Amino acid sequence: MNQLIIAIVNQGYEEKVMEAARGVGARGGTIINGRGTASAQDLVKFMGITLHPNKEIILILSSQSDRNAIMTAIKDASGLATDGAGVVFAMPVDSVMGVDLGE
Repeated sequence: MNQLIIAIVNQGYEEKVMEAARGVGARGGTIINGRGTASAQDLVKFMGITLHPNKEIILILSSQSDRNAIMTAIKDASGLATDGAGVVFAMPVDSVMGVDLGE
């Protein structure tokens, strides 16, 4: 089974995410610009971290065996405790066409 890793980080941190992911085996990803929906007063702080409305959504297709290493590298490089203030999660992908994940 394959995995779709989804990372959402503050704008400007997407390349940091991809560098970290490639460093542990990711072959590439897709970056989509996004915007948060929090109101102005909600943007101030969340769990002690300033939130920014403009986000980057990074999609990385990986094998099941590479998933944890990629997610950990992303968390360490741009997780909630960093300026990237990112979150990362994965979803199972049961069918893929046109991509060779090397397995």
